[in-house]
Amino acid sequence: MGNLSQLRPANGSTRAKKRVGRGVGSGLGKTAGRGQKGQKARSGGSVRPGFEGGQMPLHRRLPKGGFTNIFRVEYATINVRSLARAKSGTVIDLAYLISEGLIPSNSTKVKLLGSGNLDARIIVRVDKASAGAIEKVKAAGGVVEVIGG
Repeated sequence: MGNLSQLRPANGSTRAKKRVGRGVGSGLGKTAGRGQKGQKARSGGSVRPGFEGGQMPLHRRLPKGGFTNIFRVEYATINVRSLARAKSGTVIDLAYLISEGLIPSNSTKVKLLGSGNLDARIIVRVDKASAGAIEKVKAAGGVVEVIGG
């Protein structure tokens, strides 16, 4: 290994700084690479992003999109596989699911989905449940009570 003071960039990997306005012979004298006259030749002569010279810009020509349904009801979803660790006879409701950390603490409604298997005989109280989930809980000897809509 060489000395750190002797390190140099690889040949061809760096370029000299562009020195503008240093005489005609430099190739960047007089107008300093800005061409003749016009807005771009002037000091501070640039336009903000999206400006199209006074023409109505694209972001204002396009229509606004989207819609927010203020009556939307959000359900926290839980799969049958997540209930497999519950002991037989357990009543699984919103409070239980929140206390076990299976759904977010700000949840107000729950929907039971049918992914996974179940062995324990449990009582599930949820706002909605898929047909497959109800079938799996009943097959294990449990009960699903749909309390909401």
